[in-house]
Order: sequence, then structure tokens, then C-alpha cells
Amino acid sequence: MTLTLKSYVCGQWFQGTGEPTRLYNPTTEEVAAQTSTTGLNYREALAYARDKGGKALRGMTFAQRGELLMNMSKAIHEHREELLELSSLNGGTTRGDGKFDIDGATGTLGYYARAGRALGDTFSLADEDLISLTRNPRWAGRHVYQPRQGVAILINAFNFPAWGFAEKAACAILAGMPVLNKPATSTALVAARIAEILVDSGVMPEGVFSAVSGGAGDMLDHVQWQDVVAFTGSSDTGLKIRSHRAVLENNVPVNVEADSLNSAILGPEVDPDSDTYDLFLKEVVRDMTQKAGQKCTAIRRIFVPQDALDSVSEDLKEQLQRIRTGTPTLKGVTTGPLATQAQLNDAMAGLARLGECTKTLLGGERGELEGVEGKLGYFLSPTLLVAHNSEAPELHDREIFGPVATLIPYDGSVEHVTRLIEKGQGSLVSSVYSNDSTFLKALFQAIGPFLGRLHLANDKIAEHSMGPGTVLPQLMHGGPGRAGGGQELGGLSGLRFYMQRTAVQGYAPLLEKLP
Repeated sequence: MTLTLKSYVCGQWFQGTGEPTRLYNPTTEEVAAQTSTTGLNYREALAYARDKGGKALRGMTFAQRGELLMNMSKAIHEHREELLELSSLNGGTTRGDGKFDIDGATGTLGYYARAGRALGDTFSLADEDLISLTRNPRWAGRHVYQPRQGVAILINAFNFPAWGFAEKAACAILAGMPVLNKPATSTALVAARIAEILVDSGVMPEGVFSAVSGGAGDMLDHVQWQDVVAFTGSSDTGLKIRSHRAVLENNVPVNVEADSLNSAILGPEVDPDSDTYDLFLKEVVRDMTQKAGQKCTAIRRIFVPQDALDSVSEDLKEQLQRIRTGTPTLKGVTTGPLATQAQLNDAMAGLARLGECTKTLLGGERGELEGVEGKLGYFLSPTLLVAHNSEAPELHDREIFGPVATLIPYDGSVEHVTRLIEKGQGSLVSSVYSNDSTFLKALFQAIGPFLGRLHLANDKIAEHSMGPGTVLPQLMHGGPGRAGGGQELGGLSGLRFYMQRTAVQGYAPLLEKLP
């Protein structure tokens, strides 16, 4: 019997009518679940969250909201093994890849729970110390953040149904806003189960949490001026959300984290026998193959000095050939299928577009698979390309969201690699592998404006590096231009999207007591 997913709105479970959307097992292509939101009243769902959940959260201190987040983290963690199985069933993840998502979610919730505890029994955030406005110290001003009185609509991508939800929800709930989570339908099984776990746990006040399993329907038609939308996904969908009539008319804040062409840069002085070079190979291979390359932070462009191109090509090929691709539940398999047929089709179309300006060094097809019968499953083996011309526009124009990266030679200068990085028009993250502090400093100053995050890797951190693909709650996640222009996480700064910043001026002793 096929599992039917439900939505949780207005404090109760809802099952849509009409023809359902099917969710598939990407390894076997069997139907894993089905869902529908036909008949769901989004106007009522959003109003309920604003009225019930918003009032409840605004009546809680930061410490109390932090305790709520900690209980959410514990509830999810208690069902970790079940969620890992569902992640493999509907997302095609290996156990390690599933843990990356599930543990990332509970860890982020836990981090913001501790942040709430540290903020204590207060209800608002002060931006800075008092600002003297005149010579008289009694007349002062400051900026204070208070929770917006709407609902935070969280629209998440298919690749991180747990972590994508948690990183937005943690900031929103700690800030004092109720959330409505809308995961990508194709891999909604994990998010739907998390919704059941959270509701059954009883840890959240009424209206704080709502969840939709299925299509968004007319949801955005009912946004109001105190609401916000936080989105992760394609730049095309991000544009549709930003340009929605109700969003524009009500000046609803929209935070977008979109696909981007992230880069790895090998410094011109790096010795092939060094720890820095080994780290470069390790992190490139991991980012290409983890979650079958379906990460918004995955390395897509690999910039190497022209005179090192041949040796780097051979070393990367050798390591990528060791990757075992196939049924993700098999022991030893490290890369599973892409999540959907549509994702596979898009990746193959991307490879075709790059065909005229690159040479395929490895992969480009299903390859040899372990534990897979016939032609079933949405598989693409790790694929390494090399560019004929570093300046070709196609290399820097569109991301292939799969286990694919392109080697691009540069002349060893900061100026040349900076020009190539800029052609990507904005990235979430780039990494530089070098022990030359002069090169690193010059490159940081040159490419910083094009990136949301810069990962500087060398011999000194080789044993400690988590790589550019790991998003940590302490640091901002987002990027300029093509990457969406948004910001998430970043410690307490992640709360500010969900709060109103108000300038307050008056009697200094009174202002000191406000937060």
C-alpha cells in the first residue's frame, strides 16, 4: 500500500483530494509515497499561524524559545535511524549522506537553542550600545530588533529536506516568528515524517509550526506585510517568488539562497607532496560526490595553474575512480543516484551544453554500478571535465547539479583567476588551497565581493578542515548575484531577517532597559 503524506495546518492534519503527486525511490524508480494539497485553504493556514503561533512565541523569552528548539532537536534525533532509512528511500542517499542532512538539522537547532539560552529572559535584541545624540548624555538612541508579527514561509529545496528546514526554522522561531514549512514535493518524505515527529512530541505551542506536503497552490496570494519568505532552490523559482504580485504589493521580505558555480582554486606554489595538495584532492572529490553532487555548496569549477593541469587531472581521475556508485544502502557504496528523473535529465542536458568547450576525462554516463539491475535508477557516475578555453562563457554560466566538475586552467596570477571567478556572477562559497600568504591576501581582496564565504585551506588546517561544503550555523550562508543575494545563519545575525529593526531615541536610562 502506497504511503499518503499529509499536511499539518490550523492545528490539524489535512489530506488533499484529487489526483496525487507521486514520490519515487530514485534507486529503483518505484513509488515511495504520494501526496496532494488540493483543497488546502492557505489563507486560513497562514492566518492561524499568525494568530496562534505568533502570539505564543512573542510571549516567550529568548531562553524559552531556545528550550523549544532544543526539544525539537531532541525529538528529531530520537528518530534518527528511521529518518536515515527514509532519506535513502526517497532521496537516494547513502547512510553518510543521510547523516549529513539529519545531523546537520539537529545540530543547527541545538546551536540556536544554546544561543537562546545565552540571550536569557529578554524579548528583543539591541543592535549596539547607546548612541549619544547630543552633548547631553541623557539624550540618546539605539537600534532594537523585535519579532515581526507575521508568519515565516520556508520554501526548501529537494536536496536537504531536514537541514534546509532546520536552518531557517531555528532562526525564525528563536526570533519569535511561527513557521510554515514547504519542502520540495519530490523528496518530501523526510520532511513529512519530521512534521509528524514534531507534532506528536507536543513540544510546540499551538500554531508555531505548520507543514505542507505537496504543491504550494495559491499560498503566496495570501502573504501579508508582516510575513517573510525564506527560499532555497533555483534562481528561476527565486525570481518567480520575488516578482509575485502579492509579495510586491505588500513589500514582503524575501531571502533567496540559489544555485551558484562554486570554485576551488589551487595556488601556483603548491607542492604535489604537500598536505595542502592532499587536502585539495580530498575536498574536491568529497564535494563532487557527496549527496551525488547535489549540494548548493558543491565545487563546480576547479581552477589550477596551467603547468599543473595534466598532473592534477591524473590525480583527480585516480581518486574519483575509487568512488563506488550504486544502491546507496549497500556497504561501501559512497555515491547514490540523483534524486529525480528531472534532475538526471537536467544534468545530462548540462553536460551536452558543455560538450563543445570541454573534454570528458571521466564519467558522463551511468558507469559501473553496484547492486543495480538493468537500467533502473537515476544514476550519473562522477564526471570530470577539462576546459579547452578558460574564457568560454558556457563554463561560467550555469551549474550542473550533480557529481560533475570542470578543470579550468589559469596562468597562475591573481588577476587571471579573479577574472574567471567573476564570470560566475556570484557564488555561495569558494575555496583556495595555498600556503603563500601574499597570494592568499591578494586573492581575498580581489574575489571577496563575489562570494558569500571564502574557505582558505593550507597545511596548518589540513587535519581540522570540514571543507567548503559544510554550512556552519556560526557563519553566514548565502551569496551575491546568481547565488541569490540572501543571507542565512551567521549566529545571531540570522535572526534579523525575521525581526523589525527600529531606531529608538529618548532618555538614556530608559533606553538601556528596553531590550
